[in-house]
Amino acid sequence: MDRSNWWGQAIWAVPWLLFQFFPIVDLVTTDRPTAARWVGAIGLLVFTVVYLRVMGQLGRPRALRPEFAATAVLAVALAVGFGPAFAGLMIYVSAAAAATLPGRWVWPAVVGAALVCLAVPLASGDPGLLFLSPICLLTAFGIRGTGYLMTVNRELQEAREELARNAVTEERLRFARDLHDLLGHSLSLIALKSELARRLAEADPVRARQEMADVEEAARRALAEVRDAVSGYRQVTCAQALAEARSALTGAGIDVRLPDRVPTLPGTVDAALGWVVREATTNVLRHSRAGSVTIGLAEDGVRAVLTVTDDGRGAEDPITVLGTSPGSGLAGLRERVGALGGELAAGPVDGGGYRLQATVPLLATSVDTVSVSA
Repeated sequence: MDRSNWWGQAIWAVPWLLFQFFPIVDLVTTDRPTAARWVGAIGLLVFTVVYLRVMGQLGRPRALRPEFAATAVLAVALAVGFGPAFAGLMIYVSAAAAATLPGRWVWPAVVGAALVCLAVPLASGDPGLLFLSPICLLTAFGIRGTGYLMTVNRELQEAREELARNAVTEERLRFARDLHDLLGHSLSLIALKSELARRLAEADPVRARQEMADVEEAARRALAEVRDAVSGYRQVTCAQALAEARSALTGAGIDVRLPDRVPTLPGTVDAALGWVVREATTNVLRHSRAGSVTIGLAEDGVRAVLTVTDDGRGAEDPITVLGTSPGSGLAGLRERVGALGGELAAGPVDGGGYRLQATVPLLATSVDTVSVSA
């Protein structure tokens, strides 16, 4: 784990610090020398920081770390030195043990913490806090379950990212295969005819010129085919992009809801919205951590509106017009849609998630529809 990010990992454990109510009240109300109060307060502060650092390891590979040892030593020292009110710190030791120790050491450490939590009140003749001892065991059970869920969630996220990388790699390989199949024959023909023309240059100049004319024709034909292939690769139709989105998102374990039918749109509008679908799909796979995605498309004869909504983690900033923030993909979308007089906006959804919406004026009106490929 990135050590600089331990606080972000441990923030969820802050509410449990309410159990420190007992030692804080004891420091304030119990008659002790000022020096003893300062020692107790500083010790409690150091214990809290070290404990949160330990809890930042929850869900990570387990090991006996110096932070845990420091947490246990500080808790025992404060409990023995300041009495039953500090015995509740052993609850935090149980939580830290369940969060970070290897499996075979967890329950011995938890039982030891519970025994200390039991022994200190009994030794002090103050049984009023004996209820804290079973809480040590219950806390350990809860933390173990939470750690398991976090580990599974992290593994699922890593699997999803791997699927997204594989999808990108597969698309690159597909395009490379298409180019290879497209150019293999043409380039082989050009090479053979060029070699033949070189050999005939002196012996039969007329035949050599004919062969070079064939080379020129083959080169022009290959260039046209490459342009067509690249144009088809980049200018995907909206229906094709929706079909590709279904395949990519479903393969990454994300539920997808698409419009049953897609209106027949003017060519430039269709291409622009297809590109929006592709970019939105890429962003969902790479950044959103979404579990479901809904894509809607409607047109009223005046404009077409494409909406992509996911239930992922959303964005940190309020709704913005895409292209005003960093990101060449989003800036490119804004340029494409803006060139048609349209608008592109995105932002978080109330209750969680993120929405991307493209609105493009129609250059022609059509009521015909085509089915989305499954």
